[in-house]
Amino acid sequence: MNKYETIDLMEVANNGAAPPNCDITLQIKPVSAKDGKAKGIWEVDEKFLNGLGVTMGGYLASAADIMMAYAISSQLQENQTFASIDLHTTFHRPVFPGTVEVHASVERLGRKVGYLTAELVQNDKKVGSAVSSIMIIEK
Repeated sequence: MNKYETIDLMEVANNGAAPPNCDITLQIKPVSAKDGKAKGIWEVDEKFLNGLGVTMGGYLASAADIMMAYAISSQLQENQTFASIDLHTTFHRPVFPGTVEVHASVERLGRKVGYLTAELVQNDKKVGSAVSSIMIIEK
């Protein structure tokens, strides 16, 4: 048994419940999660910048992974949970301090594995995308 409290991501995204610590640390706010689609708003500031003055790529991957968790959660049954088993991220252009929209979608959902995608958009331009395989686990 996990000694840490689990958080219902649907309650966070759709009813304003307190988010997990990773969301707070990354400063990403889920706006909605329903029917395999999720949207979040990520507020990027100077603490996410690398030595070149742009957002470090690992943070983009984390933002995508977080919102894909909300998307998959909207498709699972009460007796199921999940874990990312593969994450590929493509960086299309630099991300600067400001607002980034993160859109995630469940593209395919099988009995044991789901396939998800995410897009990150800043100033109406795609700055990153990610694909992930998610293992579905029966509790």
